Amino acid sequence: MNETLVTVVGNVATEPETRQTATGVAVTRFRLATTSRRWDAERGAWTDGATSFYTVCAWRTLAWHVKESVGVGEPLLVQGRLRIREEEREGRRYLTAEIEAVAVGHDLARGVSRFSRVAASMTGAGAASASGAAGAVVGNAVGSTAGNTVETPPVVARPDPAPPVPAGAP
Repeated sequence: MNETLVTVVGNVATEPETRQTATGVAVTRFRLATTSRRWDAERGAWTDGATSFYTVCAWRTLAWHVKESVGVGEPLLVQGRLRIREEEREGRRYLTAEIEAVAVGHDLARGVSRFSRVAASMTGAGAASASGAAGAVVGNAVGSTAGNTVETPPVVARPDPAPPVPAGAP
């Protein structure tokens, strides 16, 4: 089967909402906005282009992790299967773009993030209710082998880099 896999970079436009299907499978949905930017040489400044909106759906364990990790306005990278749906409401036809997410992560080009591994037994419905977090966090450990853990380095705040200046710009 041919599927269209895409990677979209944008900002979370709506609060992620999680629900469970009749069979108990978790799904989290949110809207992702992506706006093109270009250098306007006449004005000597960056300008925004059109904004596209995508409905992102994350299933099962990814659904719980997204719900606990993502908030409105945060910059994300979303990879998944793109589906264009045609709907009719009140006699009008609409096209909607939906991404069934395979992977979701913060855009580290625009900020820092801290990863917390979730204990395998805590994924699923119990994960979201475990003390308000995505599950039992395994300390600061990056990995664990035979009781040995590797600590993550501390986060160092760095200033945002200046935007690139196109050739010929003052």
